[in-house]
Amino acid sequence: MKVLAIGKNYVLNTEELKSTSKNGKQLIFSKPESSLVKDNKDVEYPSFTENLVYEVELVIEIGKTGKNISEADATSYISGIAVAIDYTAKDVLNDVREGKGPWDLAKGFDGAAPISPVKPISNFSDLTTINFDLKINGETVQEGNTGLIIYNFEEIIAFTSKYFTLQPGDLIFTGTPAYGTGQIHKGDQLQASIEGELLLDFKMV
Repeated sequence: MKVLAIGKNYVLNTEELKSTSKNGKQLIFSKPESSLVKDNKDVEYPSFTENLVYEVELVIEIGKTGKNISEADATSYISGIAVAIDYTAKDVLNDVREGKGPWDLAKGFDGAAPISPVKPISNFSDLTTINFDLKINGETVQEGNTGLIIYNFEEIIAFTSKYFTLQPGDLIFTGTPAYGTGQIHKGDQLQASIEGELLLDFKMV
């Protein structure tokens, strides 16, 4: 099972989307399967960071094996959608960037990817306008809509499948809204929803 993710993939508004030039060079990174936290279990705040940053994201689940998938066929490879948090240990990331090192320690640690149950793709009639949001301690901090995505689901699948054979159960984090990311603290309660349905609900402990 692979866990892939795309960075810097949302804009603030439709005008910005119109003016954004896509060069096809998507920023892709991976997280190990051990970074996932499922079943709304509480997440242990990592001891090695003092600056843990949250990003809420929609995640697409792959339902069948594919390689060099065309954009026209890409949707048929999606079996479901979930909502998740992509955590970054920002101070660790800054350290590794100084040495031009990989992001693994900053984004792939145990607990770096709490994820909700997957909703079947049949629940979504229009992939281009899915609403999702994140509340922390009851306050909305991020709201997103796939209408503001730079590289859409089809483009992400087509691009990643050039490099990786996508297999059933693989997960792809598709990016966070362009505003609202911030620092998380021990004791915070995180709740993420898709189309108003609460799917992810856990506490940092």
